[in-house]
Order: sequence, then structure tokens, then C-alpha cells
Amino acid sequence: MKKPLSTLMLCLVLLAPAASMAQAAPALAASAPSAAQVFPTKPTPRPDGKKWRIGYFESGDYSEYPRTLRVTVDGLQKLGWINVPAIPDGLNGEQMWAFLADNARSDTLEFVRDAWWQPGNFDAAKRPAVRDAIKRRLADRHDLDLIIAMGTWAGQDMAGMGAPVPTIVASTSDAVGARITRSAQDSGLDNLHARVQPERYQRQVRLFHEIVPFKRLGLVYEDSPEGRTYSAVEAVEQVAREEGFEVLTCNAPSNGIAAEIATRNAVECYAKLAPRVDAVYVTVHRGVTAASIDTIAEILRQARVPSFSMLGSEEVKHGLLLSLAQADYSYVGLFHAETMARIFNGAKPRELSQVWIDPAKIALNLETARVIGFDPPVDILLAADEVYETQ
Repeated sequence: MKKPLSTLMLCLVLLAPAASMAQAAPALAASAPSAAQVFPTKPTPRPDGKKWRIGYFESGDYSEYPRTLRVTVDGLQKLGWINVPAIPDGLNGEQMWAFLADNARSDTLEFVRDAWWQPGNFDAAKRPAVRDAIKRRLADRHDLDLIIAMGTWAGQDMAGMGAPVPTIVASTSDAVGARITRSAQDSGLDNLHARVQPERYQRQVRLFHEIVPFKRLGLVYEDSPEGRTYSAVEAVEQVAREEGFEVLTCNAPSNGIAAEIATRNAVECYAKLAPRVDAVYVTVHRGVTAASIDTIAEILRQARVPSFSMLGSEEVKHGLLLSLAQADYSYVGLFHAETMARIFNGAKPRELSQVWIDPAKIALNLETARVIGFDPPVDILLAADEVYETQ
């Protein structure tokens, strides 16, 4: 199972073009100017001297959404657009939006309190009514300059409307695979911008297989178009064909049901798969939360199954074996904040690069390695940027 250092270092190099270079590259949009134009990020009011008005549309209640909104607000503060007191912990998306509307101070932008939408808690039946409400607001009142679309459903719905106002799509697993954006290089709509990480999940699975050469990989997801996108099923299947391993799956319904039922479905699936596989790729799922990840990690530890977190090093802290350690998440927020700032300084969303690539850094839980009997190669220990000794 030990790999030569040069092989793993090459793998990491392939994983990580510089994030800053990816952010700086201009998008190759059909409507983009022939010569790349640099747009500033300095605070500036609307041409009529009024504040830019921002709305918020989220797909449901999911912990990554308020986290992403928080770091985006932090990015806007760093750029000098707003001043916001410390945001309380534990707020959901609606509560955080209300807090920002009431407490953010700025001469140039505002978070509009009643411009918040959500189709229930991932309730597909409510999506059409929410879309109609947004359309009517934009057509009748013309009082929003930009919408933050948080999650796959929100991104799909804004793209489906043709993005009537500049739209920033955030916290989506695969904007291209979900057909929110045309490609990594071109959103396909002048008013649409989504953060895209090309081949992110293929790179993760290839690295996992390089370190732990499994024959049977377990994958838990909701077997729906959205669920397959969240869990990057096509990317996993692509690497399985390339590397010659089998993917064993378990369907864990998650959307349109209570959060506790989604969690129970996910936990039961991991328990079902654990005795049958050589390794598990723990993907984004509504039932995999800060409250349930300890249970899932313990199931896999007891089964002595190596695990890799799609989401990042936070789940490695909680007992999963490996992941790619995330750069300080503030960089994601700054990416979105800079995009918004450039739009307010005259850029079309489509003109701005959507590509953002995490630096490739390995996160490893040594206690989990000991429990499952995995002896990390010395070169993995040398390459690991985040090493955790306990769960």
C-alpha cells in the first residue's frame, strides 16, 4: 500500500493549480470583450448614488449555506464595503439574513430584509411558487440589484429564469453537472456567475485510490438527479472505470423529508455498506451533518474501513480517515465578495472567472488510522498538512 514519494507528490501537483491564478483568469464567455478588462473591487455606490440592494435565495436548511454566507460577508468587510458586528453562532439562513439586514452598516450596499426566499426545507413542491414570487418581485418592483443563490436548487431556479438580475451561485457541489452554468469557462448567461472547481471530485477519488488501493468503494447518496449531483456520482463512476474498481451504492432519500429522517437514512446506509466495501467516500448529503458525522465515522472505524471526506478536513477532525485539507474557508468568501464587488464596479457576471481551485493539502486522522489498522506511508505523513491525533 505504500507509494513512492515522487508518485504522491506528482498527484498533489496535478491536484492543485494555484488558486490565485484560477481566480485571476478571465472567463471565456461568448459575450466577453476580446481584451480582458480588469474591474476594481473598491466600494462604490450605484450610479444614481443609492445603495446596491441584495437579495438571498437558498435551497433549504443546510449548514454549509449560512457558513458560506458568513465568510462572504467577511470578504465584503475585508474589501471595505460593510461593517457588521460579530454574527451570532447557530443561526440558520433566514435568521442570518435578518441579522445582516438589521445590523450591517454601509454607505454602498444593503441586505434587503424581505428579499429572502426558500422553498421550505428542500420541498420540491414549493419551488414553483418561490420562483414565481421572485419573478414577480423583480418584474414589478425592480428593487434588487443582485441575488445570492445558495445551493443547487436556488442556482438552477435562477438560471431557469434567465438570471434577470446579477446572480451569484454559491455552495453548489457541481454547477456544471447541475446545468446551472454552461461550462467552467462560460456561465451561459450574462447575469450568472457560479464558483466552479473543475474535476474536483475526480481528483479526490484518484488521490484516495492512490493512497488506499481499494477494490470496492462505498457511496451513499439520494438516487435523484439532485442527489447524484450533490454526491458527484458521475465523477466517482468515471474514476472507477479508469482505475478498475467497483462502486457499491446505497440510496438514502434526503430531500422533501424531515432532517432527522434524512440523517437516519444516511446512517443506516453507511452501516449497511461498511461490511461490504474496502473503502468509503463520504459525500455531501443532507443527513451528513455536524451532529451525525461522529456516528458515521464510528461506524466506519468499527468496520475498519478507510474513509475519505468529500467536504473537507472538518470531518477528518470528527473521525474520518482522510480528506483534502481546505484552505482557510475565508478564501471562498473572499472569492464571492470580490465577484460581487467587481459586478458593482461595472462587470457582467459572465465576464468574470468562475474557476476556483483548492490548494491540495492532505488531512489525516492518525487515531482513526490506528483503530482501523491502516499504516500511513511515510510520504503521506510528510505530505499531510493537517494531522489529527484524536476524534
